[in-house]
Amino acid sequence: MMLQTEFEFTLPKGYIDKDGNLHRQGVMRLANAKDEIAPLQDPRVQRNRAYLAVILLSRVITKLGDLKDINPAVVENLFSADLAYLQDFYRRINSNGHARVRLLCPECENEFEVDESLMNGGDGLEG
Repeated sequence: MMLQTEFEFTLPKGYIDKDGNLHRQGVMRLANAKDEIAPLQDPRVQRNRAYLAVILLSRVITKLGDLKDINPAVVENLFSADLAYLQDFYRRINSNGHARVRLLCPECENEFEVDESLMNGGDGLEG
């Protein structure tokens, strides 16, 4: 079995670029040690620890809609709901190694797992 290193996501709100285009579909890769260590040297992180999430996410998001470059400025301009979603998604894929969510059926009370990419309007197709 091959290790999955990239995971599709759909932002709850979406990023609006300078031309007014909405970008919701994206891809995040698993983080490596350098992704977690390098931002600690950034002066913005040293001044404000909360900025760590911005730098870290800008390193591991490999695709967001049609954007060519995912940089800290893009992450800074996300809606807060999208930032919270991406932080949770990052934790889930990096700690669990998958993007599945455990759910409980309200009718029959059976537990099951659903791939994150099938939720929030994603098509579930791996790229």
